[in-house]
Amino acid sequence: MLRVRDLTVTRGGLPVLEGLSFDLGEGAALVLRGPNGSGKTTLLRTIAGLQPAASGDIEGAGDRIAYAAHADGLKTMLSVEENLQFWASVFGTSDIETAIRSFDLSGLRDRLAGSLSAGQKRRLGLARLMVTGRPVWVLDEPTVSLDAASVALFAKAVRGHLSAGGAALMATHIDLGLEADVLDVAPYKARPRAAADDEAFL
Repeated sequence: MLRVRDLTVTRGGLPVLEGLSFDLGEGAALVLRGPNGSGKTTLLRTIAGLQPAASGDIEGAGDRIAYAAHADGLKTMLSVEENLQFWASVFGTSDIETAIRSFDLSGLRDRLAGSLSAGQKRRLGLARLMVTGRPVWVLDEPTVSLDAASVALFAKAVRGHLSAGGAALMATHIDLGLEADVLDVAPYKARPRAAADDEAFL
């Protein structure tokens, strides 16, 4: 479903990770591990198509990916229901009720998104995933601002997505209780490059 081969990604024009390869099949989840600043976000953004790779190949991405990161992607002056209807129309789908039920948003459906708490906004932002119809979820710290009950709702949504043949690639420090492989990005840290002005002396 997603295949990455010998990938090098950059931040600020400098290589962060290099030589990274993995496969992500149907019904599978892969969790990225590594310290802050190790390149997890840069890797996810590259796979989601938000920035180009320096080298390597990514197969099965493009319009197969639904991406969720730190921004919730909400229109503050639209209600919860209207936000989901908007995103469903963007992705050419129509069912928002499953997303509302899955993230316990029924009692909030008429509330303006701008009036929600941080945790409620995060639940609504994650509910967007379920109206995209896209098989590969790429998630950067998806449980930020969620309490334990909401983390459980999210984990259940991911399990449902996987059981339906979808896949998930995520950076998270939370144990979601999923059967998932773990990829530590630390061994792929890019080697320091000599400055161009020094190359003549090497």
